[in-house]
Amino acid sequence: MTVQDHDNTTRCGFVAIVGAPNAGKSTLLNRMAGTKLSIVSPKAQTTRFRVLGILMRNHTQILLVDTPGIFQPRRKLDRAMVAAAWTGSDDADITLLIVDARAGMTDALRAIATRLAEQKRRLWLVLNKTDLVRRDALLPLTAELSSILPVEHVFMVSARSGEGVDDLLDRLAADLPAGPYLYPEDDLTDLPDRLLAAELVREQIFLQTHEEVPYAATAETEGFQERPDGSVRIEVTIYVARASHKAILIGEGGRRIRTIGEKARHELTRLLGRKCHLFLNVKERAGWDEERARLRAIGLDDAS
Repeated sequence: MTVQDHDNTTRCGFVAIVGAPNAGKSTLLNRMAGTKLSIVSPKAQTTRFRVLGILMRNHTQILLVDTPGIFQPRRKLDRAMVAAAWTGSDDADITLLIVDARAGMTDALRAIATRLAEQKRRLWLVLNKTDLVRRDALLPLTAELSSILPVEHVFMVSARSGEGVDDLLDRLAADLPAGPYLYPEDDLTDLPDRLLAAELVREQIFLQTHEEVPYAATAETEGFQERPDGSVRIEVTIYVARASHKAILIGEGGRRIRTIGEKARHELTRLLGRKCHLFLNVKERAGWDEERARLRAIGLDDAS
């Protein structure tokens, strides 16, 4: 019988989800939380800042921290993203290293594992996408990572199908420290609605456009007005680096920007539980990814 079962002692702790780009971190967060909190696309480096998912499991409040993928930064935006990822790990009670089992050991993964080993924190290894890999191929990968890292536990999951995720959650609920809840039990995230609206627009930019456009665009909510009928009017500005990107986003006759708006509005209405009126504006702003004000607007601290 667990401590929670015996005397209803509450537990609460932060669990950082870290790894290389496209390892499936955001998909895993959404699967564990049971709802979409972090935007997802097939493209790497979709997540740009820390996203907190609040999950109740038995008498434990699990605070899941999704972080940007860790990669070699070039722009100020990149440096801020990578800094946010490491900060998420620094502050966690348990860090989950999410590994794309299909990709195996890469230079990026080795670099992340080496740095995590230096932190001397509680570390669990989560091999993701294991439904796409033969089981006997996972053993050498696990052994190699375990030789670099002091891993407490190893889990094999599929964030896409949910296989193995319940076992991971049950172990987290049992192993996090005893303590009071830090958030109301019915909260799902600490992400403000304004930021969520901008992120859902940016998700559609990733899904509806290709190549360099998503990485050269950002979205900011500039208006969020409650209406008497309970609905909300939301105005989001999309900043792009080049005039050619603006033309691609708008599309012929404005078709692409309408599609982006319609799909983002549908997601917003579902997540906020009320009718949303979404208005998009696209502006060309060269060098936005080096501006401190733009980084702060999307939830990132400045990184030199």
